[in-house]
Amino acid sequence: MSIRRHLLLIIALAIKELLALLRDKKSRMVLIGPPIAQLLIFGYAATFDLNHITLAVYNEDPGEASRELISRLSGSPNIDLLYTIQHESEIKPLIDNQDVLMVVHIHPQFSADISQGKSGKVQLILDGRNSNTAMIALNYTREIILQLNQQWAKNGLLHGPPVILESRAWYNENLRSRWFIVSGIIGLLSLVVSLVVTALSVAREREQGTFDQLLVTPVHPAFILIGKAIPGLLIGILEASFIIVVAVLWFDLPFRGSIGALYLGVFLFTLSSVGIGLMISSICVTQQQAVLGAFMFLVPAVILSGFATPIANMPDSVQLITYLDPLRYFLIIVRSVFMEAGSYNLFWPQYWPMVIIAITTLTMAAWLFRHKMY
Repeated sequence: MSIRRHLLLIIALAIKELLALLRDKKSRMVLIGPPIAQLLIFGYAATFDLNHITLAVYNEDPGEASRELISRLSGSPNIDLLYTIQHESEIKPLIDNQDVLMVVHIHPQFSADISQGKSGKVQLILDGRNSNTAMIALNYTREIILQLNQQWAKNGLLHGPPVILESRAWYNENLRSRWFIVSGIIGLLSLVVSLVVTALSVAREREQGTFDQLLVTPVHPAFILIGKAIPGLLIGILEASFIIVVAVLWFDLPFRGSIGALYLGVFLFTLSSVGIGLMISSICVTQQQAVLGAFMFLVPAVILSGFATPIANMPDSVQLITYLDPLRYFLIIVRSVFMEAGSYNLFWPQYWPMVIIAITTLTMAAWLFRHKMY
């Protein structure tokens, strides 16, 4: 066969595949829908800018200098001053519950030291569980302090810096990004494995022609669905266990919390992932469609989970969508167990949404399994 005939054959096959792709309604939706959706999600959600730094102030100084510092912080368009703390005991609950990213502690002699030409001290307490966000917030606050220093220097208060910022990160004292990333990978890889395994299950049966044989067996469809769910559930839990062991022994992540609380979270998270995978598998006809459907869910789920970028920076409408993402809740659990010594009582607000997601997706998968079988 000549080179020309080879070339014509390749062109003919390419045209045939393109026509088949464009004629198929589902394939056209895969080409058009996901890119647009992912573009919008990446454009709005995937940002490392801190537009809403949640802040609390513990001010022990009633003087003018402390009031001016608080005014500078609250007047910043990127800082949300949410709480005014009266006692030191209020700091820990605010950071533990992730109500604030940082607490500014102004010492009692701050204004007096400034007026006497001495260096006033301000302590910044950061939530170090998200090391990247904490570093950005620290640098932003330093810039505000620097501008205030320059203003006071012009007023002749002091030749040296009027304010010295002392920073302290909780739960990740050295702000190691590896702790933040590796702990998040536990949820990410568990989601990928459990979702893809279950997404392929029913679609594989249909593609191989064994689905009809499965349906004529004297077994209720719900039990068939359970049988399809168990492998994905076991593989997801084993995958998470392997990564947890590697994280502790190889990457030296601290394990400070309850292993029971962690594995309850692993089970509920994997169960909700399996439910989503079975929904996708019940809709799809071929394994290729199932893989595309799984990854169509995966990319937005990772972006919206807070794995790399803070949810607080996303638009309000996008933040509402994140409540449908089981990875959002599991990342809070796994990072709190590793770095915060979290236990059951801290995680109930994360457990019950995953239970609802699991029940809803498994119910929908069962309905689709029965009504879309033909």
